[in-house]
Order: sequence, then structure tokens, then C-alpha cells
Amino acid sequence: MGKDVIIACDFATKEQTLSFLDTFTGKKPFVKIGMELFYAEGPSIVKEIKKRGHKIFLDLKLHDIPNTVRKSMHVLSSLDVDICNLHAAGGSHMMKAAIEGLTRDDGTRPLLIAVTQLTSTDQETLEKDLWIEKPMDAVVMHYAKTAKESGLDGVVCSPLEAEKVHNTCGKDFLTVTPGVRFADSSKDDQKRVLTPSQAKEIGSDYIVVGRPITAAVDPVAAYERCVKEFCD
Repeated sequence: MGKDVIIACDFATKEQTLSFLDTFTGKKPFVKIGMELFYAEGPSIVKEIKKRGHKIFLDLKLHDIPNTVRKSMHVLSSLDVDICNLHAAGGSHMMKAAIEGLTRDDGTRPLLIAVTQLTSTDQETLEKDLWIEKPMDAVVMHYAKTAKESGLDGVVCSPLEAEKVHNTCGKDFLTVTPGVRFADSSKDDQKRVLTPSQAKEIGSDYIVVGRPITAAVDPVAAYERCVKEFCD
């Protein structure tokens, strides 16, 4: 799997999602299915989008005791998605249990990545709300190293941290980066952001882009612009 743009399909219904994907005539973009859509439609929406030929990042951010995460990942392993994720804050025992649950009888499994810190979290929030007094970079690097040591394939991080993650954990350790906006787009609720071209320069492997594509007047054109800036 090489560099790619993942579209965050943060829609409330199956109908909205499939109608959006129908506009991509002849294209099968990589898509992210998050909590809103999954909770509304359940596993059936994953199966439908997969049947249409799309790669899927199932973004459910599991975070619970190891046994619960192991069992939950076992259920998700049957959906044949390409990437799953969890919160690195759950710790190494939870992450190792997740891999056990996600691995199928034949030894295959989706890629598993860990969320380090949400891109809506800044240093002030880290210290004031979470009582984590370490610098953001140090926290993200520690979580990334713990994820790698636990056997995971990569992390979700801000594009600002992608290069440092690769320097710390190796070039093959994936960086999947939300918080990407065009230079002329609103940041919305994101705080640690870069443009697609900046994310490319800094070493992101995958960028996750939502509203700049899904809310665009011409989503296909916005997607193609994003691919051009990041992949070409």
C-alpha cells in the first residue's frame, strides 16, 4: 500500500454515503468509515462499500480493557477492511490483545494503527484537560514507539508529526494523518493542520480528508486536486 488520499465519509446515512460515492464515476477512492456512519448503519455499510471495490479504513478508535478489545477486533476481522484503529492511550496490553483478536485463522489481518493524539488536541488541552504535562511531540513519539513495540503497523498522527514518527519508528511504520486542509479551506475544528502538499513533503503515508472534499461544490474535482497535491 503506497501513498494515498483517504476520504472521510462522515455521513449520517447509507443513502448519503452511496450517493456521494456514486459521483466518482470510474474511480474507487480509499474511504474512511467512522463512528457516525458505522453506528447508524452497522456492518452492512462496510460490506456494501467493500463490495463496490473500495479500500476501507474503519475508524472506530477502540479503547477498552484488553479482553473487550480482543473480542471486538475478532468481530471486525470478518469485515475484510484494510485498516482498523484503536487509541494508543489504552496501553501495550490492549494493543497486543487487539492484534490477537484481529488476526484470522489463516494468519492474515487488516493493518492496525494507533491514534496518538487527536488533531483537535493542542498543548493547552493536553495539559489543562488531560493533565499530560509533556510536550505534544514527546507524547506522540512515546505513543508511537509503544505502538510499534506492541506489533502495530503505524499510527494516526498530525501531519506535523509524521516525519518525526518515521525518524523514531522507521520509514515502514505507517503515518496516517488527518488534519489536512487546502490552503484556501477553513480549519474547522482542527488545530494541528497542514496542506496536502505540505503533508507530502513532511512524509505522511496517507492523508485523511473529509469536509474539504465531501462539502465541496464539486467533490470529485476536490478529490483530484488533493491527489495531485499529495500523490503526484
